[in-house]
Amino acid sequence: MIGTTDISGVIGGTLYGSDGEKIGKIGQVYLDDQTGQPEWLTVHTGLFSTKETFVPLAEASTTGDEVRVPYTKDQIKDAPNVDPEGGHLSEAEEGELFRYYGVQQTGTAGYAGGTEGYAGTERTEGYTGTEGFAATEGRAGYDEAGTVGHDTSGPTTDDAMTRSEERLRAGKETVTAGRARLRKWVETEQQTVTVPVTTERATLVTEPITDENYDRATSGPAISEEEHEVVLHAERPVVTTEAVPVERVRLDVESETVDETVTGDVRKERIELEGDVDAGTTRR
Repeated sequence: MIGTTDISGVIGGTLYGSDGEKIGKIGQVYLDDQTGQPEWLTVHTGLFSTKETFVPLAEASTTGDEVRVPYTKDQIKDAPNVDPEGGHLSEAEEGELFRYYGVQQTGTAGYAGGTEGYAGTERTEGYTGTEGFAATEGRAGYDEAGTVGHDTSGPTTDDAMTRSEERLRAGKETVTAGRARLRKWVETEQQTVTVPVTTERATLVTEPITDENYDRATSGPAISEEEHEVVLHAERPVVTTEAVPVERVRLDVESETVDETVTGDVRKERIELEGDVDAGTTRR
C-alpha cells in the first residue's frame, strides 16, 4: 500500500502491470479527503500518452519511483475514461471504476448515496463522495491560492518552466609528459699525428791542406796514433695528452602550442506537451 510519504517519489514515476510490462508515466495521485491516504493514481496511456487512466492503489507496491499494480496493461488502457471535474471523482465515477477493476467494497455507512467504501478503507459519516489528490483539494496544477504551475517534481512555480542544458567547457592542466637529461661519459679513440724527428749520424769529411789550415795540420807530432770520437743524437716521438675545454652543452626547454579536439557528454533538458496537443506543436 502506498502512503502519503511515498507521493513525491511516485508522481512522475513509472507504472508497471502484473506481468511486469511498462504501462506509462504516472501523472497524479488522488487522496481521500477524510483520511488523506492515496487511493487512486492516473497514468498516461494512449497514442503519444495523451490519455490519463485511473488505477486503484489498494494493492499497489513501490520500488523507488516504480509502482506495480495487479492489473495488465490492456486492462488499464481499457478502463472507463473518467475526467473528474474540479479534481474530484464523483460517486458515480468511483462506482464505475470500482466495478471495472473488481475492487471489493466493504459496507461502511455514511457514504453519500449509500455507496460502500473502498477495500478495507473506512470512511466517516459526512463523506461527500469525492477525492482530492496530491494532499490538496482542487485540480492538479493549482495550489490553495489558485496559482498556476504546480510542479509534480518540486514546489509550486509560475506559469512556465525553465529548460536548462549543460555546455561543454574545455580547460587544460599541466602534466608530466616525459624527461630529458644530459649524461657525460669517457670514450677512448686512436689519433694519428706526424712528428718530425732528427737523427744524427757520422760522416767522413776529407779536407785538403791549404794555407788556411796548414798550421792546424802541423801542430801535432809528425807521426802518431790518435782517436777521435763524437756523440751521435737521435730524436724520438713522445706522446702525452692534456685536457682542454672544447664546448659547453646544456639543456633548454622550448614550448609548442597545438590545437587538440576534446569530446565530452553533456545533458540537455527536453520539454514536451502531453494531453491535447496541436498537430503543429514541436518538442523543445
